[in-house]
Amino acid sequence: QVQLVESGGGLVQAGGSLRLSCAASGRTRFSYAMGWFRQAPGKEREFVATIIWSGGSTVYADSVKGRFTISRDKANNTMYLQMDSLKPEDTAIYYCVASPTTITVVSGKGYYWGQGTQVTVAS
Repeated sequence: QVQLVESGGGLVQAGGSLRLSCAASGRTRFSYAMGWFRQAPGKEREFVATIIWSGGSTVYADSVKGRFTISRDKANNTMYLQMDSLKPEDTAIYYCVASPTTITVVSGKGYYWGQGTQVTVAS
């Protein structure tokens, strides 16, 4: 089992920044890829970004490309999402996900999920 705990959400003005963290514990060597999803009220959950744990390769959704940066600290088993130039449409609950393959992360079929952290961007 892998446990994921997100933190760093909050309320920010449009144009501002937030940094989300996802701390992994348990069988962390099982995880090959990690990523972020988000779900806004009344909308389906959508992919935000993913990172391959070992090599650090990344993939972003078009809606956040150039504004969000995903990274990881291998020594501390922690993944980050730096969110800059935030927009009201970025308001959502952000979830951390871990899985053996990038495909399962991107498709939303990741094995392990965190409980989510709320991000609210005021206009």
